[in-house]
Order: sequence, then structure tokens, then C-alpha cells
Amino acid sequence: MQNFNFYSPTYFVFGKDRELETGSYVKRFCEKKENIKVLLHYGGGSVVRSGLLDRVKESLQKENIKTVELGGVKPNPRSGLVYEGIKLCKEEQVDFVLAIGGGSTIDSAKGIAAGALYDGDVWDFYSGKWVEEALPVGTILTIAAAGSEGSPDSVVTLEDGMLKRAAHGEVLRPKFSIMNPALTQTLPAYQTACGATDIMAHIFERYFTNTKDVEITDRMCEAVLLTMIKEVPKVMADPNHYEARANIMWAGMVAHNDICGVGREQDWGSHSIEHELSSLYDCAHGAGLAVIFPAWMKYVVDHDVMRFAKLAVRVFGCQMDYDDPKATALMGIERLQQFWKSIGMPSNFKELGAKEEDIPKLVENLFTKNDPVGAFVPIHEKEAEEIYRLAL
Repeated sequence: MQNFNFYSPTYFVFGKDRELETGSYVKRFCEKKENIKVLLHYGGGSVVRSGLLDRVKESLQKENIKTVELGGVKPNPRSGLVYEGIKLCKEEQVDFVLAIGGGSTIDSAKGIAAGALYDGDVWDFYSGKWVEEALPVGTILTIAAAGSEGSPDSVVTLEDGMLKRAAHGEVLRPKFSIMNPALTQTLPAYQTACGATDIMAHIFERYFTNTKDVEITDRMCEAVLLTMIKEVPKVMADPNHYEARANIMWAGMVAHNDICGVGREQDWGSHSIEHELSSLYDCAHGAGLAVIFPAWMKYVVDHDVMRFAKLAVRVFGCQMDYDDPKATALMGIERLQQFWKSIGMPSNFKELGAKEEDIPKLVENLFTKNDPVGAFVPIHEKEAEEIYRLAL
């Protein structure tokens, strides 16, 4: 196990109706205690139609907290709205940014929070500059997926060139995150499945490591994956299954606040490869991961066959073939694909809506910096093209 530092200060407020307490938590975690002004950042009409936005505003009003609003966040959040939010925060002298929605809304809010205290171009942070200062962010989660409610990361698409990139900084971890599983019960099945796929992918990015002797985090990763395999079919059959929703929501946070990734080298190549798909085609991130991850697994399986075989046995219930461990490894990959397909995820380019003729463009956008992606097996242009072709 490698040396590591781990600091995860987010205060989690979990359970039914906890959004009614929003005002007290903003007041608790905002350095300014009087005349607080909050930017309410959200996506489309569901937050409004469901009454969630009104409930949150009422809670804030009870604490005499003023608000300004910026809606319109789209899946795969765009830089244009981030710039608009930064301008609004500076003009209105906003003290706190509150994201109401899923990972896209939270990532957009984090970008706004970083840019609001920065004199330069916020895209500097999505080009490698570490975020050292930001407005405090709080979240009210409406979909279990990205894990942004507990992470120090933000992913945004630059509209000039449609480049999807990530920013990082411990100050981007939310001050508090309100997690009411009941808010996810009205999600369409496809969105639920995309979120579940994203959660599992966050675990895989940590599980496939070159670091030896990390049994504790291996087992934690496996536990999250087993939970998803057990609970997701329940909510696909019954969207109102609160207990299953609760387990999935907490799994999403655990999968990406890095408790499962400390002390070990992580990969993240598949996420980088997928980002080009969701950027070019505006497909759901989880759907793109369902297509890319098995292709990446098949491409790199020979690098550490026994790690793939261990996953197959411990998580997917395969019998170990000691004479041919690669057969066991490939069976595990097949069972993963079968699981994702069973919950409505695509398994190839055609089902995703991607095109073979766009592969050169995908590769070009992926390597704008000419650096390889991933750590388990560093992926360069040639390898990335082969992975995209395996996904056809």
C-alpha cells in the first residue's frame, strides 16, 4: 500500500425530507453569518415541477437567507453556463453556491464556485491548474451517479471545441450534501441505470491498479459492486423501493469520495476515453461507460489476468479455472456486460448512437495534450483507437 493523505470533510445529511433543513446547514457552513446570499443552481424543470425548489427556498427564507437563481444545467454541463454563473456571483456578491440536482449540476456549481474567486479564466482549472480557493458549495442530490456530492472534482465541457475536462481541488468538496433517496424515485429507469453504471465504473477505475497488497480497499471495492448488483434490479422492478434507493445512493458517494481508492494507484483511462463520446454525441456518461469499460477490459486483460480473474470470482460468481485463468477473467467481463445490458445499458457503438467514422476525431480530441491516459496500462493514440474499435 502506498503512503496517502485522506481528508473528506463533507457533512452528509441523509434520509427522508432532509431537504427541509437546508437553511440551517447553509447558515452553519457559510463563514458569513448575516445577510447571506446563496446562488441556487439547478437543471431543468423537474426540480421546479416536483416542488423541491420551493421547499428549499422556504427553508432558506426561514433563516433569512437571500437567493439568486441560475437554472438550465444540461447533462454533460457546459462551460457557457459556468461563465454565466461566475458573472452572476461576482455581480450579486454571492456567499455560497447551492447545487440542486445530480452530478452535472454539482460539477457546474463547483466550476462557478472556483471561478467566482479567481481573476483569470476558470478554464485554467480544467487545463491542469489546481483549485486552491472557491466559494463554499452545498448540494441537494437528486440522482445517485457521479459521486460529486462527496468528491473534490468537477467535469465540464468547453463549448469551444467540445472538450470535456476535469478540475480538481480539495476546496471543491461540498461543505454539506443532503441525500434524500426518495428524491430519486421519480427518475426514469434509463437515468437510474446510467447512474448505477457510473457508480460501478468509479469503483473499477480504482480496482484496476498496479499497487500490490491493497486487500482492504479491494474488499471495499468488491462490496460496493456486490451491493449494486443486488440493489439495482430491485429499483428497476420497483422505482419506489426506498431501501434499495438508499443503498445505491450511499454507494454512489462511497464510490467516489476516494475512501475506496486511498493507498493505491488508480487508472481513469476509461473515463477519459468515454468523455470524448459524451462530449461529441451528448450521450449519458453512464451509457458511454457501459460501452467503453468492457472494451478497455478486454484490451488490457493480459496485463494482470489474475486481478481480472479475482474480480470475476469474488463479484460475478465465476468458478476459477486454474488451468486457464484468462478464461475466468473473460467470463467476468462477459457477466458485467450481461448485467449492464439487463438494466438497459448499451453494449456497443451502434446502440449508443456513436459512429465508426468518428473514431479519428475521438482520438484526436482525447490527446490534445499528447499525454497518455490511464495508469494501469498507459493508453496512447494507437491503443485508444483499438479500444474504440473493440467497442464497435
